[in-house]
This record gives sequence, structure tokens and C-alpha cells, in this order.
Amino acid sequence: MPLFEPDSTRALVGDRATGEHMLDLRGVSLSHARTAISQMLEQLRSAEPTSVVIRIDPATATSGETLFLPIGRQLLEARRRGLITRFHPLPEANGGGFYGELPGGFRSGELRE
Repeated sequence: MPLFEPDSTRALVGDRATGEHMLDLRGVSLSHARTAISQMLEQLRSAEPTSVVIRIDPATATSGETLFLPIGRQLLEARRRGLITRFHPLPEANGGGFYGELPGGFRSGELRE
């Protein structure tokens, strides 16, 4: 894998690494992570837009498969459903994970599918 300069990486993935909420999935199984993402999306529905940082274990030379791809796919599906307006991987200096923005405009009990 080629090495990128920090400025080049930020241009690709974005520079936002803090959100109004944080979901820490470091050290959890894939099934637990998927459930936690679904619950977070449900609980953070509100009238006002909000942001969230989702932390996962960063990849290492010996880590094997990480949560990056499955969680990224789940977030992409949530974006298709209108539950997330945008998301991107965290910059490398902030460890593994994603930054996401959730739309406002939900009323109590409303479900977007």
C-alpha cells in the first residue's frame, strides 16, 4: 500500500474527527457492532441534525479482518435509506473509525425507509 502524506489523506477522507456523539466499537464482535450501529441510528433520530464518531480498532499488520468494511457497508446502506447524510473514514492520526452526519427533521415515531 502506498504511503500518503497527511494532507493528501485528509483530502481523500475528510478532516472531521469529532462529533456530538461517539460510539466506541473497539474490541467488539461484528454482530455486536452491527446491532450497536442500528441502535445508534434509531436513538439519534431527532428534529435537529447531529454528528457521530464511530471508533473501531485500527488495522495492524497482524489484526486480520477488521470491522472497517462491514461497518462501512452498513453506513452506506443507512445513507441510501436517508438515515445518514454523509460519512467518511477518520483521518489516520485519529485511529480507526468513521465520522457521520445524521439528518434532522424526524418527528417522534417517524421511520424513513
